[in-house]
Amino acid sequence: MAEYVVKLPDVGEGIAEAEIVEWHVNPGDEVVEDQVMVEVMTDKATVELPSPVAGVVISVGAAVGDILAVGSPLVRIDTGATTGNGQGSEPAAHEAPTEMAAAPPAQRDQDSPAPLPPPPEPAPAATAAPTNGKVAPAAAPAAAMAAPTVRQRAKTLGIDLGTVTGSGPDGRVLHGDLDDQLSRQAPPSPSRARPPAGGEDVVDEVKVIGLRRNIAQRMQLSKTRIPHFTYVEEIDVTEAERLRAHLNQERLEGESRLTVLPLLMRAVVVAIDDFPQMNARYDDENGVIQRHRSVHLGIATQTAKGLMVPVVKDAQSRDMWSCAEEVARLSTAARNGKITLEELSDSTITISSLGALGGIVSTPIINYPEVAIIGVNKITTRPVYVNEIVLPRQIMNLSSSFDHRVVDGADAAAFIQRIRALLETPALLFMP
Repeated sequence: MAEYVVKLPDVGEGIAEAEIVEWHVNPGDEVVEDQVMVEVMTDKATVELPSPVAGVVISVGAAVGDILAVGSPLVRIDTGATTGNGQGSEPAAHEAPTEMAAAPPAQRDQDSPAPLPPPPEPAPAATAAPTNGKVAPAAAPAAAMAAPTVRQRAKTLGIDLGTVTGSGPDGRVLHGDLDDQLSRQAPPSPSRARPPAGGEDVVDEVKVIGLRRNIAQRMQLSKTRIPHFTYVEEIDVTEAERLRAHLNQERLEGESRLTVLPLLMRAVVVAIDDFPQMNARYDDENGVIQRHRSVHLGIATQTAKGLMVPVVKDAQSRDMWSCAEEVARLSTAARNGKITLEELSDSTITISSLGALGGIVSTPIINYPEVAIIGVNKITTRPVYVNEIVLPRQIMNLSSSFDHRVVDGADAAAFIQRIRALLETPALLFMP
């Protein structure tokens, strides 16, 4: 047996460790070169790691939720169990993988990657039209390929994997494929029976792993190390909305449309010219404020797995249409699980918006180690006095938080008032 040990690589930016979030292979599985074996999460993004060789998996080095240091053994592969064409040798139908049979189920750790379920029993053959007096049986449909966690999630969501088109290797169904399926159908409401009064309380324990653990750690870091203060101002976006609607009417069918977000992005970029201290990162360990001349705007994006912050790089060099297209591209990549580490790195100031769910006021948490975050609340139509006449106006609140170690209250207020002036008189957004 020729054993090859795959070690956890440095997946970028000097990452020292990564968390196992999903296995795509199990002991006894046959793998080919470049086949995705495992998904790991750094403090920035989820990364798929392929196999550098072909062979049969002997063992995996960690369970889902475990954190490994770079260089730790990840997968052991028997490269001797391969054919001359580089493909793994096909085991005989009656043979069971030796590593799987070595330990009985009772001895396996409950968090260890579960073996793939056995293929389903063939369905009864359907009869076809007689051919020369004989009936030809119809072929049974092939079982969908998916990792155990994907199968469990599909079961929870009520999705039949047989109806999902897989985008992974050899048609394997991934989490992103389930997200796409959900976007095309309304998920069923899970029925939860209420326990009888006075009955035993049932507690469901959910292990905090993957992106959720990453979010929890970063939020705790930000709140414990940064003294936040939040400043709220209402903005009359009636003229900005009118301009946006007019510009969208000029677009051809199939071209991108503007939301309020690209206008706000442009307003933030223009306002930073007067308030460069907002476009900064604070290295509090070394006592250094790093003011950036390029504006790399983080856009907080909700995904099925949790909150991500894709980054629109060099926003100061983009027009509103380019900003809209880049936000659409990045948010789609984030929701489909295709976002890269580079696209989630190096933001200098962040915008957080919940759209129609934005409420009246929020207290956004700063994206550490930045010093400011712009929180967008929903737009509402309200009666407003304009030149002593009551008119319906579209009002939107900005709830923005700042690092009080770096940003003084007066500067924060002046910065938001500058953004307000730009959005209330949107022609200023186009002035040099």
